[in-house]
Amino acid sequence: MNILVTGGAGYKGIIIVQKLLDRGHHVVLMDNFMYGYDPVLHLVNNDNLDIVKHDIRNEIEGLHKFDGVIHLAGISGYPACEANPHSADLINVEATRRLVRALSPNQWLINASTTSFYGKSGTRCDETTPLDPVSMYGITKYRAEEIVNTHPQSVNLRFATVFGPSPKMRMDLMVNDFTYKAMKEGVVVLFDSYAKRTFIHVDDAAESYMFALDNWDKMVGGTFNAGGDNLNYSKKEIAELVLKYVNYNIIDSDIKDRDVRHFIISFDKIKSLGFVPKHTVEDGIKQLIKLYSFYTYYSHFKTI
Repeated sequence: MNILVTGGAGYKGIIIVQKLLDRGHHVVLMDNFMYGYDPVLHLVNNDNLDIVKHDIRNEIEGLHKFDGVIHLAGISGYPACEANPHSADLINVEATRRLVRALSPNQWLINASTTSFYGKSGTRCDETTPLDPVSMYGITKYRAEEIVNTHPQSVNLRFATVFGPSPKMRMDLMVNDFTYKAMKEGVVVLFDSYAKRTFIHVDDAAESYMFALDNWDKMVGGTFNAGGDNLNYSKKEIAELVLKYVNYNIIDSDIKDRDVRHFIISFDKIKSLGFVPKHTVEDGIKQLIKLYSFYTYYSHFKTI
């Protein structure tokens, strides 16, 4: 197939592009490359890859040439969206609207959505749970998902918080952040340590897109939480998993977190079709320790 990947040079996108190329697809990797070109250097010699520098806020020329689109481009995460609310709306919502309007009914679309808009109830949530976005990120991704649902050949994947190493690293994601701070600073401060989140390794997240392509007839028109039931953890539980491998101090603060998300996610729907993540949080922590040892000094590792 001829596939467009928007945001293809990002943390998750670059791994998705690699998997698509490994399957023999022709891929156009589209990105604004605001963080540079290093993440794509290992792929440039692949004859099935084209690289396009483009801002998703502008019209995409030649969109009709693609069989389908994997839509990743956007401002991701609570801090970035709170700091740039206008850009979050333009990129996460309006650019998605423009993309969907430009697609023909026969072109397929897989959208990167999020579990972040399940809110702060602390209860178990599935795809039928009433949504309660509590941040600009959650609000804009919810609006984008509604837009995607108007396209007849679409799938929304609501992702757990991603973790693990990637050619384009993100240090702000919880497992990645806790592991780095444990190694670099020797301390992690927890706010609302009881708050539950859900997680997925970046390779499993990328694999869920391949799963959607392989199970398109069963998933088209649907929305699916993407993750695993054994990957629901509180912040304190994540910090304690890191403590198994790195000597550091955990400070449980009384200060409230401005990010009030707190939920447990059910992944029964996608699991019923056969998708189960392969990697545990501990797998990711051990990989991150190897990665971070390249550029931070830390001499008190525990045995891995």
